[in-house]
Amino acid sequence: MQNVKVNRRLSHASLDKAAFFSRHQQMATIHCNVKESLFKCLSLIPHDLVTTTSANNSTMKRRTRDSPHSSTDLSEGKEKLRLKQEVGLISGVSLIAGTMIGSGIFMSPEWVLHHMGSPASSLLIWAACGVLAMFGALSYAELGTIIKESGGEYIYILRTFGSFPAFLFAYTSVILVRPAGLAAVCLSFAEYAVAPFYPGCSSPQVVVKCTAAACILILTIINCLNVRLAMSIMNIFTAAKLLALLMIVVGGLVLLAKGQTQNFQNAFQNTTAGIGAVGVAFYQGLWSYDGWNNLNYVTEELKKPEVTLPRAVMIAIPLVTCLYLLVNVSYLAAMTPSELLSSGAVAVTWGDKVLGSWAWLISLSVALSTFGSSNGTFFSGGRVCYIAAREGHMPDILSMAHVRCLTPCPALLFTSAMSLIMITSGTFTSMVNFFSFIAWLFYGMTISGLLYLKIKKPELPRAYKVPIIIPIIVLMAAVYLVLAPIIDQPEIEILYIALFIFSGVILYFPLVRFKWHPRFLQRLTLHLQLFLEVAPTTRDAN
Repeated sequence: MQNVKVNRRLSHASLDKAAFFSRHQQMATIHCNVKESLFKCLSLIPHDLVTTTSANNSTMKRRTRDSPHSSTDLSEGKEKLRLKQEVGLISGVSLIAGTMIGSGIFMSPEWVLHHMGSPASSLLIWAACGVLAMFGALSYAELGTIIKESGGEYIYILRTFGSFPAFLFAYTSVILVRPAGLAAVCLSFAEYAVAPFYPGCSSPQVVVKCTAAACILILTIINCLNVRLAMSIMNIFTAAKLLALLMIVVGGLVLLAKGQTQNFQNAFQNTTAGIGAVGVAFYQGLWSYDGWNNLNYVTEELKKPEVTLPRAVMIAIPLVTCLYLLVNVSYLAAMTPSELLSSGAVAVTWGDKVLGSWAWLISLSVALSTFGSSNGTFFSGGRVCYIAAREGHMPDILSMAHVRCLTPCPALLFTSAMSLIMITSGTFTSMVNFFSFIAWLFYGMTISGLLYLKIKKPELPRAYKVPIIIPIIVLMAAVYLVLAPIIDQPEIEILYIALFIFSGVILYFPLVRFKWHPRFLQRLTLHLQLFLEVAPTTRDAN
């Protein structure tokens, strides 16, 4: 009986040993297949462009402790993709000024004068918009030195107020606000680009919208290829548009020297005093200053952000404000208020009156200006989508970067697609008012976050500080710009905007809060990742 028990034990042991070796062989085969697939994937990534972690475990642990944003698998020796730091001070100034100087200064003066009623009051609006943009940018500079992450308002709202309001901002910004702003700038580019081909009549809307769509597609290709290429184009076009504005300024100064000052006599006559009209005039003026916060969207791509960010703001915005005031003075020196109001394209009318046969230079300059502004808007707008996806508020595919170009291609392609949809269904003026209302709603929320950090967490390290009165002024202006049109001139479109913002609640709880990810989305992400040759990225450890 004892021999039988021993034999049974031996037979069971042999069976267990055979099963163990069988399982071990299967696991070895799977391990080899995974390793082969991993090497194939890593062979796509150029080693001179990625950040490779050290093999020293103690160094890895120290890096992980020093950087709260480091990936948790650094000690395992895995490679991570990261966007490159290519934006210096000159490129930062070009990104801010180049985006601000776009279509607004060539199209908005007519609408600011229309809502304000007099030349002097319209000039005051332009000056006030410049001061407000400067105060807002200085406040954002402090936020950028506290929270050194890309994403602008989205990342600041996320870090100060939490996930839910940040998701509502990302949902609204990625789907509506940024595409609407890009579409508006591209439409103005198209208006001026095709105007010389239709002298004496308005351009067909089909031609204008097709040209705007072509502009978006070209910008998509440029920004997907290389960050340095996009910034080089921004620098060149910024120089070109500054020369165009200087030409208008010099022309206006010559007219004033010749004594054409009659439009500045009784300059406050017929001024409008309604709070709603003033708010809409601010919308049109601030549209021309939009871009003052663009550098905060690419903080992780800045060289020395704690130095570059405040300096770029202090150089770019005062420069643009002075140019805008002088350009408006030049417009009023060449045209009467009635002529300016009846002009569909203020800069072209100015060129016809002042430059004569050389007026085509103005159309060319405006086209170059708006194209450069579109490039800046597209460059920063795609980053919002990319950062939101990286934080789990958008599909994973949008948080990935191309393994060779190191650009957020999926996010840029999505922004491009949404902008093309906007172009087919909107007009310039409607998109400007629509953009401004939502933008200042979230600007106010962001500034209130800065006030919270200044009051409740003054111990946080920051390389730059603004006096607390500056963000308070910006917050008061934001509240006024949001509420004034609603109180004075309520429109049904504002209700639609509010409903759209809060419709994000339906998506937030299942997809973000409870992390429900349909299986077909995971499969789609995998196929798109292989098709676009993109991979997940990590934050800048600095």
